[in-house]
Amino acid sequence: MSVEGINREAVTAWLQTQVPDLAPPLEFTLIAGGHSNLTYRFVDARGAAYVLRRPPLGHVLESAHDMGREHRIISALGQSSQVPVAPTHGLCRDLEVNGAPFYVMSFVTGAVLHDAESAGSLPALERRELGLHVIDVLANLHQLDPDAVGLGDLGRKEAYLARQLSRWNKQWQASKTHEIPEMEETSRLLETRMPEQVGASIVHGDYRLGNMMVGGGRIRAVLDWELCTLGDPLADVGYLLNDWIEPGEPSAELKPTGAGGFPSRSELCERYARTTGRDLEQINYYRAFSHWRLAAIGQGVYKRYLVGAMGENRGMDLSSYKDSIQTRAAAALALLTG
Repeated sequence: MSVEGINREAVTAWLQTQVPDLAPPLEFTLIAGGHSNLTYRFVDARGAAYVLRRPPLGHVLESAHDMGREHRIISALGQSSQVPVAPTHGLCRDLEVNGAPFYVMSFVTGAVLHDAESAGSLPALERRELGLHVIDVLANLHQLDPDAVGLGDLGRKEAYLARQLSRWNKQWQASKTHEIPEMEETSRLLETRMPEQVGASIVHGDYRLGNMMVGGGRIRAVLDWELCTLGDPLADVGYLLNDWIEPGEPSAELKPTGAGGFPSRSELCERYARTTGRDLEQINYYRAFSHWRLAAIGQGVYKRYLVGAMGENRGMDLSSYKDSIQTRAAAALALLTG
């Protein structure tokens, strides 16, 4: 059966030069699509499972879907660190093979926790162990020397927050469709209260339970490295804490940690600070920055839907989406002024 985005014959031939003991025929299944990179699982005749990642169909900006960069990051971490990632098997840049670059890695078995219901199926002790491993892996990632693992030129190391604020302020101004005073005030406070960056680390950029394959109270593989760069590691910590919703908080059912049994935010902070020696006194700044940045990103998406640039709404509630941007902005300001 044909699968859109996969030239089965040419891809199989290429894979046979890269993956030892591969046994065709291969069966491909799309497991993650949309506007981000496409992820396919494929199984050979022996039952061995692998993953193929390629850009979205019809993509234009190759820099936004850089397969070589993703492959390089995962390969470097797999070879030179204790950060759990899937073993890689090769990168294909030849457009004649599949119409776009792609890379292949082993399929890591486990579960991806998307909400409280999925996390609630795990024993409480396993949830706690997993939560501690989540912060330990992040601390491990942030303590790596980017140069030592071959990723020292992944991005600019200095002035991470200043560059991010400049970028997302421009995005906000370009996509603003209505006034949100909390966005403007948060932007002002983020500029005036910006902490000094201490060193530069590998920053994942989207570090949360929904981007991890887990099992047995451990992370088996950290996924989705497409936003990875170099910069201020506390940006990752702030992002994780915002996603680490505790039971009883609004929309707790939408986040895995809403199921309960996970370590608290304060426990994660204490453990991270103890492991890395980093000062988290200003962590609310980074949490505010994360909310504000996501609000700016959300506003860009909202405007594209509003003007029809994303096609039909496909059942999307634009009013609720608009409200969620306001909620993010208010949460950011509260963290800076509370």
